[in-house]
Amino acid sequence: MTRFNAAEYLLDRHVREGAGGRVAVVAGGRTLTYAELADEARRVAGGLAALGVRPEERVMLCMVDGIELLTGILGAMYLGAVAVPVSTMVTGVELGKVLADSRARVLCVSGEFTTAAAEALERAGEVTDVVLDRADPAGFTGRTHDWAGLSTSEPLQTYSTWEDSPALWLYTSGTTGEPKGAMHRHASIRAVCETYGRQVLGVRDNDRCFSVAKLFFAYGIGNSAFFPLSAGAATILEPERPTPASVAERVRDQAPTLFFGVPTFYAALLSSDIPDDTFSSVRQAVSAGEPLPAVLFERFADRFGVEILDGIGSTEALHIFLSNRPGEVVPGTTGVAVPGYDIELRDTSGAPITGTGEAGELFVRGPSTAFGYWSRYETTKRVFQGEWLRTGDSFVRNADGTFSCLGRFDDMLKAGGIWVSPSEVEQCLLRHPGVAEAAVVAAPDADGIDKPVACVVPASGQEVGERELIDFCRDELAAFKRPRAVVRLAELPKTATGKIRRNVIREQVRDALRPGALT
Repeated sequence: MTRFNAAEYLLDRHVREGAGGRVAVVAGGRTLTYAELADEARRVAGGLAALGVRPEERVMLCMVDGIELLTGILGAMYLGAVAVPVSTMVTGVELGKVLADSRARVLCVSGEFTTAAAEALERAGEVTDVVLDRADPAGFTGRTHDWAGLSTSEPLQTYSTWEDSPALWLYTSGTTGEPKGAMHRHASIRAVCETYGRQVLGVRDNDRCFSVAKLFFAYGIGNSAFFPLSAGAATILEPERPTPASVAERVRDQAPTLFFGVPTFYAALLSSDIPDDTFSSVRQAVSAGEPLPAVLFERFADRFGVEILDGIGSTEALHIFLSNRPGEVVPGTTGVAVPGYDIELRDTSGAPITGTGEAGELFVRGPSTAFGYWSRYETTKRVFQGEWLRTGDSFVRNADGTFSCLGRFDDMLKAGGIWVSPSEVEQCLLRHPGVAEAAVVAAPDADGIDKPVACVVPASGQEVGERELIDFCRDELAAFKRPRAVVRLAELPKTATGKIRRNVIREQVRDALRPGALT
């Protein structure tokens, strides 16, 4: 088997080539060069080894984006252990579930999340050690350690991992079921860097990457760690939860050249009053997580002068495998396959769809797909089918060769016996100047028949009426697709990764079409 370690690939390679003095990361008032980042990550590896962590054991990290989290992930990889970064937006109960599921013995946690972590430990009896970055150890059972001690330990040499050695587990968001740990190998990290990062995004050593999406999930860890470090570029890490104002300030201060967001955050930026020249340093913006409506692409380009590159990836594939290309964006589509990946649409019987215009479930084959889910045998069999990964997304192939997302396969709804794509209705609603965000789900009418219902967040300072929005859809949508009711919300419920929680919305509007519910 071929020896390969992802941390060496991301850091040591640049030091060996004489670029150790180049800036690697800017975070929390600290700036580290590649040589400094490699040294600190190796010291963290030594500290984890001193706690008794062995190769292929899991290290869970519930931490804000910063040098501690970054060196924790890289240090675990140097050690040959498995880094498991998890959402910082989980409750103590939710953290306890994934902690127990992973069977990690070491939990690294930021001070902001100690209350949740203490509650989680009551449900995860196998944890022996907790590493705190800046918190009082009171309330924790077992041994506690200070991060400063971990990061100043004796540096550890790289463990002899192989390309197929486990490197990283990423838990899915679990919006419709229990979270599952997707298991990734060291070589998968190199694969996403050399396919999407190099051949599509074209990351260069003089780039500066800033991602609204955090390190704890697949999109964010690629944006803020794998892509910039693989290219010898700099990453800008922000520990706080992003707002348009805070992101605008960070962009002005640090002048990133690559900016990564999700559709809901691009909508928030457009609804804000930040200056129109905020993104003047950015050569390319990127979107993933959910389809980017064409209207958001156009409004962002018109106002801020920056093209957004939309793509789709998944936790199971580690990053983006279907994407538009710089300078060749087809608004409202997800582009074409990333080099190295194959795309296939299949009908409900599993047969491939070769023509255009027919909706089918998206399957992908490529070098970065996970081994499977940890301790989820039946689910792994359903999702990982030979060389192919079943995404659960409904897509259509367009005449120009691009693909368009119709939504999650299980989010599609029928109205009048005909399938309706929620994203099609949402894109229509977003063209109304008074709408900042929109989500369309099914709700039963008085006869128990599902019909489209729209939930909208009004644009700042705007008032929009239900009848006005329904009438607005008349020119573009067939009668059966038009929403039967419009529910105004202050905000759409979202997962930690910014995806709309449609299951929650469905529950909120389940009586919207009942007698007396309409206004």
